[in-house]
Amino acid sequence: MTDVEDQAVEERLKAALWFSIGKIVDEEALKLGVNASPQFIGALTELLWTQIANVSEDLRAFARHAGRQTISTEDVLLLTRRNEDLAKVLHSCLKK
Repeated sequence: MTDVEDQAVEERLKAALWFSIGKIVDEEALKLGVNASPQFIGALTELLWTQIANVSEDLRAFARHAGRQTISTEDVLLLTRRNEDLAKVLHSCLKK
């Protein structure tokens, strides 16, 4: 892919994330009887986009450290090592 194509894909992914977050925020705001501004949704989208980027870099680093090019389940579990509740959920899903 070229840089222009990469940028177009990133823009489409970010737009899809913004749309999904907007739907969730709108549903929850209705339940709570509050309003959520477009600026709030935009800020939340940016926050999640940055978190996704950080997680993906960590997963790549774990796989590279293990001498692999493919991210594995073990990499994801390693990522959850500081979040015990999430680790428990993922381990229970793996057992099924």
